[in-house]
Amino acid sequence: MTNAKTSSKLFYRIEEVSRLTKVDKATIENWEKEFPFLQPGWTGSGRKIFRPKDVEIIVRIKALLEEKNFTLAGARRQIEDEMGLRNAAPVHPDKLKKTLLQVRDELEDMARKLGGTGKKS
Repeated sequence: MTNAKTSSKLFYRIEEVSRLTKVDKATIENWEKEFPFLQPGWTGSGRKIFRPKDVEIIVRIKALLEEKNFTLAGARRQIEDEMGLRNAAPVHPDKLKKTLLQVRDELEDMARKLGGTGKKS
């Protein structure tokens, strides 16, 4: 499926996505649980809709699983990397607190040099 096919519409119903991607509806719904960045919306009448970007993601997932023999976890990591969705490693709270205290001290020092007290009253 090319990008041109998905750019003509603003959204697709799950039936259309299934037909376009040749992935059955149950599989698409399972992938929604496995791939947090695959997030369909809902119409006012309660119908599930997918953006063209979601359709492209489904096509990419299918290719990684079928053509490249990726696992679901491997496909998720690959797509996160391709889309820049990887979260940075979490920072330990003590290290974060130490860094914030250093920044505070530096800001107070700058304020003193500029003629302020550096502390709010």
